[in-house]
Amino acid sequence: MIKYAVRLVKNKFYALNLKNGMNVNHGDHVVVMTDKGEEVAQVFKVCSKVSAIWEKNKPEFINVIKILNKDEVLKLEQLKEEQNIAYNKCLELISKHNLGMNLVKVKYTYDKRKITFYYTAKERIDFRELLKDLTQTFKKTRIDLRHIGVRDETSIMEGVGICGKEFCCCSFLRKFDNTNIKLAKDQNLPITPGKVSGTCGRLLCCLNYEYSNYIEAAKGMPPIGSVVMTSDGLGKVCQLNFLNSKIYVKLEDGKIKEYSKDNIEMVDTDVNIDIETPYTYTSHNDDIEIDIKQLEDDRNSSTGNV
Repeated sequence: MIKYAVRLVKNKFYALNLKNGMNVNHGDHVVVMTDKGEEVAQVFKVCSKVSAIWEKNKPEFINVIKILNKDEVLKLEQLKEEQNIAYNKCLELISKHNLGMNLVKVKYTYDKRKITFYYTAKERIDFRELLKDLTQTFKKTRIDLRHIGVRDETSIMEGVGICGKEFCCCSFLRKFDNTNIKLAKDQNLPITPGKVSGTCGRLLCCLNYEYSNYIEAAKGMPPIGSVVMTSDGLGKVCQLNFLNSKIYVKLEDGKIKEYSKDNIEMVDTDVNIDIETPYTYTSHNDDIEIDIKQLEDDRNSSTGNV
């Protein structure tokens, strides 16, 4: 039974592989060996139900080198301060060389043998001169300039979404799925950047979560623009609400009424009713210019290079 684990950058969880005689407790700081070198992580206790599911999926284990004592934990603050200094120095050098890159985070390994600079960039960056300056500044330290995507940036920086909860990408989400604007349209969401995009500037990952429910609920619903017979006469479908099976119909007198899908019948005829602009109960600013291509652009938005 897995009792303890750690969380590293980008919310990847690892079960602990402890040496003989090594005991850890919830909240301890430990030094673990990763592909980047020695890193510090905080131990958390894994509940029995999560542990049971986790073991079925063959979790990854990580080797614990040592448990930090109180004095060593206090030294972590000094390491963070040095990371801040390195961050500011790198910003100066980026400005000096006029490079189109956005520095996101700087991270030392625990033994300070390696320092990683995470950055985003819209285009390929020639950072050879920058690397030379960094090598001269941080002597006897291995320099790693690591390009990441905008989704990766958000998962590293962390934050709270419009739902009021922690970003999915820095809490439980392991893999970024492709999203497109059709997901929002099919769920009848207002197509405005503030409603359908996240802090990363890409479409919300959560658009995928309930999409299958909407598709299932849409079965048997008449398409928008189809002619239907209602208890009030003929009309055209102008809006659908899949989750409560409600259909909004524009009648021949111009009125819009709500019906359940069981109380209407599709007919093979035509009526002189104009619904070129579909009716919607969702209010939003139609004057906002929306760059859909930018919201959907998933190229390099997640590099897996964190």
